[in-house]
Amino acid sequence: MATAAPLPVPATAPKAPSAPAPTPPVRPRVGELHDSGTVRKEFVNADRWFATGYVKVTGDVQVGQGKIDGTITIGGKLAASDLQYRGMVDILGTVDVIVGLAGSGSMRAEGALHAGTAEFKGTAQLDGPLTVDKGLSVHGSLSAPSAKVGELDLDGEAHIPGELVGDRVVAFLKESSSFGTVRARSVTLHGKPPNLVEKVFFRRVTVKVERVEADAADLESVDVYFVRAPQITLGRNAHVTEYEGTIVKRHPTSRVGFESKSAPPYGLRRAPFSLSP
Repeated sequence: MATAAPLPVPATAPKAPSAPAPTPPVRPRVGELHDSGTVRKEFVNADRWFATGYVKVTGDVQVGQGKIDGTITIGGKLAASDLQYRGMVDILGTVDVIVGLAGSGSMRAEGALHAGTAEFKGTAQLDGPLTVDKGLSVHGSLSAPSAKVGELDLDGEAHIPGELVGDRVVAFLKESSSFGTVRARSVTLHGKPPNLVEKVFFRRVTVKVERVEADAADLESVDVYFVRAPQITLGRNAHVTEYEGTIVKRHPTSRVGFESKSAPPYGLRRAPFSLSP
């Protein structure tokens, strides 16, 4: 009796080709664009963009040169060669300014911010990392999870819980501030010493720093947990818990080592006094 031939195995049905990804729409680019008053639009793509008033862009902004003044909201990313702003700017995406970013007022960005150079006068609140290739100047308040800069000159306050990395960092802190790690060839961190009234009412500007790594560190009226530097200068009211390096200059009010601090009990205040006889 002949053996029956095995049944052929059915071939796997070929998969239907996946649909190609949709091509993003081509945004027409104009030479010069002016927006004023109350304006709402989907995107901006121009060589030069001038905006004043209340302007809301739901998508991306791509410009060569931008000058904006007023309350500006951008729902996508911002890309520019140069950008100047005044007023309030809120950007939900990333920011990339190739040459220079300068402004006064308030800027908030939810994504990463990159600029060739940057100058902030007022408040800069960044939810993503900050990168500035060359110089960053801040007169006011800066908040970012981390920052990488060429040089930083700051006068005001800052809150950077991650790393602040640069070639030179100079910060004169007039309001309470905090840093994670500050790493640069030269680091200068000066807090604001308390005046007589602040001393009487136990009020003072506090500057907390987790770590400083530098070739030369100049510290005044700041509290640093650990410092590693060949040259360390401790100015008035500077406190360092631990350090590696050489303290080349030390103010009599500076302290080194662990300190246990507690707030004064509620209601305990020194009685005011008069300088009159």
